[in-house]
Amino acid sequence: QVQLVESGGGSVQAGGSLRLSCAVSSYLYGSYCMAWFRQAPGKEREGVATIDSNGATYYADAVKDRFTISKDNAKNTLYLQMDSLKPEDTAMYYCAVVFAPTDRVSGAYCYVTRPYNYWGQGTQVTVSS
Repeated sequence: QVQLVESGGGSVQAGGSLRLSCAVSSYLYGSYCMAWFRQAPGKEREGVATIDSNGATYYADAVKDRFTISKDNAKNTLYLQMDSLKPEDTAMYYCAVVFAPTDRVSGAYCYVTRPYNYWGQGTQVTVSS
């Protein structure tokens, strides 16, 4: 069983930065996808960024060039560096993991594949104008 715990959310002004962390309970072996999702009040949950077991990344258009996803395998931790934050980035942010077929995994595959099987409890990000 994989457990995920997010941290690093908070309140910032527009233009500011935050770094989210997602601690994974155990080392992930094999082929997998890790992702950040977000959900704003009254809106559907949406994918923000993904990274596969080989380190390939993929970003939603809304965050491209502002957000950076990365992982530290030695620390079993996933990160999301968020720069140039906008009020529309306000949402609950969740990290998630799914194990994927080795011959299919890629950044783009990780962005579209559903469902993700393991989820954290979320961390709130609020950006004021």
